[in-house]
Amino acid sequence: MQIPEKLLQSLQNIKGFDEKEFIKTHQSGEQITSIRFNPQKTYHLPLNTYHLQPVPWSSHGYYLSERPSFTFDPFFHAGAYYVQEASSMFLEQVLKQTIDLSKPLRILDLCAAPGGKSTLIQSLISKESLLVSNETIKSRVHVLTENLTKWGGENVIVTHNDPKDFARLENYFDVIVVDAPCSGSGLFRRDAEAINEWSEENVNLCSQRQQRILADAWQSLKQDGILIYSTCSYSKEEDEDILDWLSGMFALTSIQLQLDDNWNIIETISEKLNGYGYRFYPDKVKGEGFFIAALKKKDGEEFSFPKIKKPNFEKLTKNEEAIAREWIRDDANIISIKKENLVYALPANSLNDFNFLQSSLYIKKAGILLGQITSHELIPEHEFALSNMINPKINSVELSKEQAINYLRKEEVKIDTNLKGWAIAKYENQNLGWMKILQNRINNYYPSSWRILKRED
Repeated sequence: MQIPEKLLQSLQNIKGFDEKEFIKTHQSGEQITSIRFNPQKTYHLPLNTYHLQPVPWSSHGYYLSERPSFTFDPFFHAGAYYVQEASSMFLEQVLKQTIDLSKPLRILDLCAAPGGKSTLIQSLISKESLLVSNETIKSRVHVLTENLTKWGGENVIVTHNDPKDFARLENYFDVIVVDAPCSGSGLFRRDAEAINEWSEENVNLCSQRQQRILADAWQSLKQDGILIYSTCSYSKEEDEDILDWLSGMFALTSIQLQLDDNWNIIETISEKLNGYGYRFYPDKVKGEGFFIAALKKKDGEEFSFPKIKKPNFEKLTKNEEAIAREWIRDDANIISIKKENLVYALPANSLNDFNFLQSSLYIKKAGILLGQITSHELIPEHEFALSNMINPKINSVELSKEQAINYLRKEEVKIDTNLKGWAIAKYENQNLGWMKILQNRINNYYPSSWRILKRED
């Protein structure tokens, strides 16, 4: 692996950079695999299989001793864990140190695909909080939606908007996370192709784009709100220089974080306005290259809902509500609405938020899509099967590993059961999706677009 000479030259005077060890680590060929478990889905850690070691700054993150085939692991498809780079899990520490996560919060993950940071945020916030997870690129918003669907949380809205659209939501968010598109030098070890795309020109273009994204989003952050900025770039132009640019443009204060010395994370300070940033070097931490910083907005106002036109949804009839409630956990504090003949479940306290957001943004997913209600039954959607709100009394069928893989291929599943009608396909108590058990066959309702296409070696 040949690291661009101009990148190495640009890093010479940056705190924590050790050229010899940096090059040695990149040329070692070492690949690090880490996952983060979903605390909302009970799952027994396979400690003996992959010799799991905890990621030190994460409550649920673990390093694996080897990279398994996640494609053929039913737990992966059930949303029991997310494959996430360890350095980026440090977002948990930033959130915990800068804001009271027990309070009802509105959080925006502005550049969210494929969903690592959004699933992490959703695991940390209270049930009364709301996460808006946005992706600008159309092809990537589908992956984001799929990963958040697997994660199962109901207090999430997925949007597909340009950052400038969020200026309409003035003073709305308590926290904005911007994991900005960048030149990608922090991922060289994981993705050698990124080396061929790196150039000084691209670094400068990324810096300009990062400034535009941040400027577009700033208005939607309320007074005393927290902006968390991160990249997977080593370049000062995309990291510390962005902190100086922000401090020069907006009224804010930089937040110094508390670090454990054993983490070997490097605290840096920007040249002009003394903004605190945190660098992750792969020769010092067990993870990839990463930069993160937190800032508090000093101006702005408290948010209040404007008058909105008539909601673009209907309330359920008493009969529909009764049918839906049979499928939902008794303790789920939700409200059900109907739109275009489909029924959605939203947290009870988020209806005003949903109504406000759909008046300003393009919403791809909101809450949990339950399904379609006929005069006498619910025809359930896959999203509902993977949610955290499904009634445990709903019929289910436990599958073997082989049966589960066949189900995930959307192939015929042969089981011996006396059940009839809708049932959840489970693997070791993890929901995989729906099947309908008929007199002479079983219909597999796993989504065609999600099915496993590969064959095991």
